[in-house]
Order: sequence, then C-alpha cells, then structure tokens
Amino acid sequence: MSRGWIAVACAEHVRLGREGGFMQVCHGKAAPLRRLRPGDRVAYYSPTERFGGGERLQAFTALGVVSEGEPYLFDMGGGFRPFRRDVGWLPSHAAPIRPLLAELEWTAGQPNWGARLRYGLFPVSGHDMERIAQAMQAPQPFFTLS
Repeated sequence: MSRGWIAVACAEHVRLGREGGFMQVCHGKAAPLRRLRPGDRVAYYSPTERFGGGERLQAFTALGVVSEGEPYLFDMGGGFRPFRRDVGWLPSHAAPIRPLLAELEWTAGQPNWGARLRYGLFPVSGHDMERIAQAMQAPQPFFTLS
C-alpha cells in the first residue's frame, strides 16, 4: 500500500533533484530514505528558496512517486557523499502552505505546525497528499493506490 510523505529542503535543492530524478533528505542521511517504498508519494516542502537563505518561501515545490530501488551513495565532490533515492517527479506548480493550513490534517488547529518539519521527512495521510496535489495542480488522482 502506498504511503504519503512530506520531505523538507530548500527550493534550490528540490529543483536539482527534480532535474536529476532523485531526492535527498536530512543532509544526505540514508536512514530516512530507507523508510520509503516504491510507489510511495512524496511532496517536498521548501521553507526557503536557498539553503541558509533568509528569504521565506513556505511552499510545496515538488510532487513525485518513489521509484524501484534502494537508497544509494552519490559523490557530489568535496568529500560530500549523500544518499539519494530515485523519484519520478510529476508536473506541478509551487503552492504556498498558508492557504492549506486549515485543511491539512497535520496542520489544522496546530499553532506550531512547523515543528514537524524539523524531522526532514515524515508521513502524512492520503487526504493531505491529495489536497497538496490539488493545490499544486498536479495530475489527479495523485494518491490513488497502485
């Protein structure tokens, strides 16, 4: 059964992953990526445009489906070797989170909704994935079980 996940990264890093057909989370750690299964749905949330940047974005920036295979190491040079996972990214548009806060199960009525984002990757309901996909104008139905 497919599951839904929110991953967190700056929009600049998400774009690199979309272009390359992969995702990274938690500064390249393998353990979070091992929780994902082929067919799981992923929505990226980007708090900022650039890593360490002060400009807020607070938007969902990518939607995809986890591909077959396991996490793998990738040498980015300079001694940085993060783990990645292949993802089939879907056509979509960035969507700000604020208009969705009252509708998403993990944020509704939660004044500290952003605290969960610190985990870098966490599960969410099919309802939340569908609502995010609608806001991002992604192909529907996004969360249909395969």
